[in-house]
Amino acid sequence: MAKVIMVQGTMSNVGKSLIVAGLCRIFKQDGYKVCPFKSQNMALNSYITADGLEMGRAQVMQAEAAGIMPDVAMNPILLKPTSDVGSQVIVNGEVIGNMKAREYFEYKKKLVPEIMKAYEKLDKEYDIIVIEGAGSPAEINLKENDIVNMGMAKLADAPVILVGDIDRGGVFAQLLGTLMLLEEDERARVKGLVINKFRGDKTILDPGIEMLEEKGKVPVVGVVPYMNLNLDDEDSLTDRFDKSVKDSKNYNDSSAVNDETDRGFQINIAVIRLPHISNFTDFNVFEQTDIINLRYVNDVNSLGNPDMIILPGSKNTIGDMRWLRESGFEAKIKKLACAENDRLDTKGIDRNKEFEKKSDLCVPVFGICGGYQMLGNMIYDEEGHEEGGCIEGMGLLPINTHICEEKTRKQISGRIGKLTGVFEALSGKEFEGYEIHMGVSESADNMDTTDNTYSPVVQKENVYGTYVHGIFDKGDIAETIIKVLAERKNVNLEDIDIKSYKDIKEAEYDKLADTLREFMDMDKVYKIMENNLS
Repeated sequence: MAKVIMVQGTMSNVGKSLIVAGLCRIFKQDGYKVCPFKSQNMALNSYITADGLEMGRAQVMQAEAAGIMPDVAMNPILLKPTSDVGSQVIVNGEVIGNMKAREYFEYKKKLVPEIMKAYEKLDKEYDIIVIEGAGSPAEINLKENDIVNMGMAKLADAPVILVGDIDRGGVFAQLLGTLMLLEEDERARVKGLVINKFRGDKTILDPGIEMLEEKGKVPVVGVVPYMNLNLDDEDSLTDRFDKSVKDSKNYNDSSAVNDETDRGFQINIAVIRLPHISNFTDFNVFEQTDIINLRYVNDVNSLGNPDMIILPGSKNTIGDMRWLRESGFEAKIKKLACAENDRLDTKGIDRNKEFEKKSDLCVPVFGICGGYQMLGNMIYDEEGHEEGGCIEGMGLLPINTHICEEKTRKQISGRIGKLTGVFEALSGKEFEGYEIHMGVSESADNMDTTDNTYSPVVQKENVYGTYVHGIFDKGDIAETIIKVLAERKNVNLEDIDIKSYKDIKEAEYDKLADTLREFMDMDKVYKIMENNLS
């Protein structure tokens, strides 16, 4: 049987996922075969395994840290919100349907056998299992049917490390309040406390730690500093969005170029922050160099004149297409893409060279999955699998999409076909990634664009679209895009080291592990596992 330890938090986004990833990397470095586990994950960032099953990206990131292949058993239940009150429910990688919150609350206890089946599979294969909780174990209105925090700790007979977030303030109240709201047997499972995201001089914190340990009767096993890591985020609570909104608030048509130069950025990539944005981890690879400002923009007045626009995936394509139209983003994007660009003065230009001249001023647009569908002519959802009805797309790509019941789930690799326009240099590049969508898109000649026998990318002029998540991660695809954008702005990249995303992540996992070793008492952590409750 595997040793087990569980990481729970005082609230969402306290850093549980990264602590779990760091522990996985440490145990791997120490010679153990380790894996992550989270019984239930709620997120729009998901991944498709080699056998075509869907799981949360947080556990994929943690599996990478552990040096193992992702297995859907590491996340047997995935909830993908489709509205404010409902989610698509995925069990063992397969969609079982959409449920309202109340319906799922009453149903989830029936999933305990599936959870334990997944856990027991890992228990036979690994030396150590690091379990992640969700939200807080002190949600007293949810404790009755809990299957992800103390309910899971009891099922796995796991000792718990409780993590609090000092960056948002009130960390002592977070930790002590959580302990006070736990039942006596639950409180007994908490064997260590971690204060996460600390900034400053720890000696100033020491008196508070002494009082915390005295009142809580649980030792503090770590005060972990705030870390800036380029790793996949769990869900839409990512601080990437907050940072990007702050960085982009002053971007406007007249000052965007000068503003980005003043900030030290030379290339500006804008990702449209859709209300139902999913798989935003597709773009992390562009954050590796200081010359690029990757911004998530949800206000059309902040879009400015970016060097590239990305339309990301969506869990509600029709709803997000309607938002693009009502918010003014659609008109702005079409204008920047030159589809409706009346700001270009073409007087005196040789007609044979007119498009070449205009294309130099056009902003390339790249759509991924739902964003790709929105760039097309029409989106149909006659049977109501998402929002229902139909809507006109942006008309920038010659495709029509039908939302269907069967979800496409597969890993895919190959070569990008012949392209023209700004990103012609991507032609023939090797790619790999995964598809996860409920829509089938057809081109004007009725060729199924999900087939990918000819190319994963559909293109018209400087507008590109694909169903492949992770397409920018492999090889030199991102590097090629960065070089093209730099060349268009006469930016010198000779002194810029552009690495593969895999190498970047490996270095980040090691950095995370080194930080936890320095600021957590790993001897105590090992003792907590050795003295597991039984």
